[in-house]
Amino acid sequence: MLTGEIMKHGGISERIINFATSMVGHIKGGLGYVAIISGLIFAGLSGSAVADTVALGAILIPMMVSKKYDAARSTGLICAAGIISVVIPPSIPMIIYGITAGASITKLFMGGTIPGLLMVAGLWFVWKILYRNNDSSLERKQSRKERWNAFKKAFWPLLLPVIIIVGLRGGIFTPTEAGVVAAIYAGLVSVAYKELTLAKLREVFIGTIKTTSMVMFVAAAAMISAFAITVAQIPTELVQTIKGLTDSPTILMLIIMLFLLLVGCVMDLIPAVLIFVPVLLPLLRAYNIDIAYFGIMMVINLSIGLITPPVGTVLYVGSGISKLGIGKLSKGISPFLLIYAIIMLLMVFFPDVVIVPMNWLS
Repeated sequence: MLTGEIMKHGGISERIINFATSMVGHIKGGLGYVAIISGLIFAGLSGSAVADTVALGAILIPMMVSKKYDAARSTGLICAAGIISVVIPPSIPMIIYGITAGASITKLFMGGTIPGLLMVAGLWFVWKILYRNNDSSLERKQSRKERWNAFKKAFWPLLLPVIIIVGLRGGIFTPTEAGVVAAIYAGLVSVAYKELTLAKLREVFIGTIKTTSMVMFVAAAAMISAFAITVAQIPTELVQTIKGLTDSPTILMLIIMLFLLLVGCVMDLIPAVLIFVPVLLPLLRAYNIDIAYFGIMMVINLSIGLITPPVGTVLYVGSGISKLGIGKLSKGISPFLLIYAIIMLLMVFFPDVVIVPMNWLS
């Protein structure tokens, strides 16, 4: 969360977006591809969907609207790109799941990489279909020199995701320490850019404290709920009930994913993780389902709830930036929700898409 605030106030966002614009801004629907690429890069910096959506939306939504892009589609794309940050390391929800379930956070981080890239590919595919015949929004094609200059300006922020992945893969630091490394690195880069003044630093800390205190308050309430659920022996009863319905781990995963999809529509991601992980763990063990694989699937599934009404936190952030009503924005985001649902089904029926790279990378 601290990294996200530094990124927003330290000039990092603008440099990343300018670099992405120099690479793909000139093709049909170019600013949409800029949003997707920037969302992927931001995901490796902050781990917070809200922080990434704010950083992307504050710059790109006004730019896209001024270039005659459909406002609802553009905002929907940016919200959909924003939730990639909870899948790609260093993901805050992955850390919370790992602590709650006793799963390897390194495996969760490494395992989220391929699904995150699949989400990027899905957004790219949908946007290409939507804007394949649109010529009105083309940006000027930049020269090699201009692209190189944009890359040089964005080089140090672009290096952070590499440092995080290499550090985790090589055992240089733990997942918890990775957050500290990211925050310090982002702060040093912002100071080097001469963007992070003392006044802005105060805003950074205030924003971080507000967000962190809100998350911790929700976490405390969720832990009480989880304790009450455990005392009531709901997990044991759930295992017995589900076992009577199916013996197939795949069908079980499909049932749980559908359930969590509904949960995500009415409950925020982190409380849902804290409440339902203790309930579902006995069920996963009974069916020999890898808890790291399940954690990745759970986080992706619940992250879709962040862009789904009525409680979608990221959707409301996008609505606040674009000044669009939730109803109109929900229509704009629907194609991206559909492709995410297809990707989820792919990973349910073909779990090795997640498990094999996860085991290899970690």
